[in-house]
Amino acid sequence: MLLRWTMVGGTALAAASLLTSIALAQTPQQIAEYRRKLTEYTAVRQQFDDSASTYWSTISDKRRARNAKRRNGETIVAEDYVLTQPPVYSGPPKPVDPSAPEKPPTPRKPLPVVADFLANAREHFQFIPRKPTTEIEYKRAYAKVASSFGLTRDQAVRIYSFESGGNGKYDVQAGLEGSGGRAISTALGYNQLLTTNTIGILTEHGGMIVKTLREKAHQASGPQRAELERKAAIVQHMVAFCKTVPNQWSEHEKLGVTPRGIGVHALNLDLDVGPILQTLKLMDSVNFAKRKGYMAPLSAAELEMMNLTGDGNGFDMVSMPQAMRSIVPTSNFFQRGGYERNPVAIRNNVVSKLLAATNARMDNQTGLQGAKDLAAAF
Repeated sequence: MLLRWTMVGGTALAAASLLTSIALAQTPQQIAEYRRKLTEYTAVRQQFDDSASTYWSTISDKRRARNAKRRNGETIVAEDYVLTQPPVYSGPPKPVDPSAPEKPPTPRKPLPVVADFLANAREHFQFIPRKPTTEIEYKRAYAKVASSFGLTRDQAVRIYSFESGGNGKYDVQAGLEGSGGRAISTALGYNQLLTTNTIGILTEHGGMIVKTLREKAHQASGPQRAELERKAAIVQHMVAFCKTVPNQWSEHEKLGVTPRGIGVHALNLDLDVGPILQTLKLMDSVNFAKRKGYMAPLSAAELEMMNLTGDGNGFDMVSMPQAMRSIVPTSNFFQRGGYERNPVAIRNNVVSKLLAATNARMDNQTGLQGAKDLAAAF
């Protein structure tokens, strides 16, 4: 039996021998030291976790209370926000168990990229986007649509500069702005729409987009008319797909990782539909603020806050009086996980600082050629 195990299971025997030698290499003193450090770490970490849990629960409670006050037409004051910064862990690091085998790094799940959007659109919807012959052509189409919906040149150009790095192409994807790199999300185009955004916009505005394509087809003739009519039918099919789930972000997010959801995202690359999708992403925020009674024009940085944190949290931020912006922490407008993954919000830890940092980046990027070309397109 021993001979058979050695020959047939040689790899397992070698691994077992290695683990045994590792365990034997640990002295009682090392094991005792590890346990002491683990006990110390666990106590300190538990105290921090309790404090952080209380803090973020208070953030949520105050957010609900503010929403209720707004519904009742009551004035929001500074005390309706949490005015302290979130607790930061400063205790000892978690000790490494000296007897535990080293774990291999978890491989990253690959994200779909433009080639995948196109392939899935072709396979599942028989859709091939009409791409621009030049980048300027797409910028002109976007400027025309954005202007017709009411976006100002300043809003469009500065947000493009912030989201796309000031020189991004119509098919730029997050993480792939320069040469090399890897995709870090499905965010695509001038305003960096996620697959979830595209599905949500088609759910909300799909009828209007289909109507626009049909009106455009009616004004065309020959092959162009036939192509636009075919595209309208495809988009209508995509809209029906997007409506197969409840109109909720979480449901759209699930749909966005399916092959068909990935294919729908290719609409952003189409010269007839992409500029509409990119514009509607911003106009939904503009109209949200108006419905809430905020009639002052949104600066590009304020509009970006709604784009960054979601309409509800963004509106909460931009609608506060100027005097409060310097004292209200940015943590009030995030969920804990989103905040802790956002070094910009942590570094610029009150509203005025975050808006200033956003404006500074916009100022810096609007001098690049892509931003200049978009401004000229208006």
